[in-house]
Amino acid sequence: MSTAKANILLIYTGGTIGMIKDFRTGVLKAFDFKTLLEKIPELHLLDCNIDTVSFEKPIDSSNMNPLYWVQIAELIEDHYEAFDGFVVLHGSDTMSYTASALSFMLENLEKPVVFTGSQLPIGDLRTDAKENLITSIQMASLQENGIAVVKEVCLYFEYKLYRANRTTKLNAEHFQAFASYNYPELAESGVHLKINNDYLYKPNLKYKLKVHKSLNENIAVIRLFPGISETLLKSIFAAPNLKAVIIETYGSGNCTTEKWFLNILQEHIARGIHVINITQCLAGRVMMGRYETSSALKNLGVISGHDMTMEAAIAKLMFLLGAGVSPTMFKSAYEMDLRGELSDQ
Repeated sequence: MSTAKANILLIYTGGTIGMIKDFRTGVLKAFDFKTLLEKIPELHLLDCNIDTVSFEKPIDSSNMNPLYWVQIAELIEDHYEAFDGFVVLHGSDTMSYTASALSFMLENLEKPVVFTGSQLPIGDLRTDAKENLITSIQMASLQENGIAVVKEVCLYFEYKLYRANRTTKLNAEHFQAFASYNYPELAESGVHLKINNDYLYKPNLKYKLKVHKSLNENIAVIRLFPGISETLLKSIFAAPNLKAVIIETYGSGNCTTEKWFLNILQEHIARGIHVINITQCLAGRVMMGRYETSSALKNLGVISGHDMTMEAAIAKLMFLLGAGVSPTMFKSAYEMDLRGELSDQ
């Protein structure tokens, strides 16, 4: 690894990691990141220069939305030339959604963008915040011959670096809060940092960073369950300005073969509504046509989400709709691997 000092920008959006307890009142308050090096002296041991920027008003991740995604993307865009890597501090509840969205919004990314957070506040005695923060900065500053080792949007939590658009939050209680079921971790932090180079994203370095800021939120998600009604399905498809619907199906992409269900899908696909098939399972993939209960969807022209996470499926859908992809090209664009979010077919 290169010994040249990397310049890292820390972007604080909000979340537990940026909170510190007032020991007199017991109330959590926002941490002043301007005093970061003073509060966490271990950061002096890292071979990099760290600067910080915060949202004017830090938010809880439950309030995260595409407008904030654009703010994060613009902060990275504005500071892209001056910094070698970026660490985004974010609440864990919607971190996979935001990190997945940024992976699509930052086209031709050549530098690491590492999302991290914590389950306990930075001032808590048993906090996981310090380790997550320190190692995220270290991951973002890794260079080889002056070139970033990691060139994609990642998520670091509890000793593992993941491809961001492959992650999902699976536990609200444990420090190991995230998992990537359909793609191996990119790196692991132990006594040494173990980088899995074969799994790192290899971008085309011929083009400059392009930041996409147009996202279309006119989508819906329908999770199938035994007993889902025609009335419910019709009411969702009747939403004004609806552009696309993600159907969370069973197993490898299966659904009910009730005539009313398939008729509703057929009617709205014919009207130009995109329908995407994502499995409810955390691991595995959609394989339409494998069983009779998914053959009908394939014949109707339902789009396959393959092995994408729900978080990536939503972010990719908003991104492609915002990009104005033509209706005739939309299915092939959605089923194409854009940022390593789905596996080879």
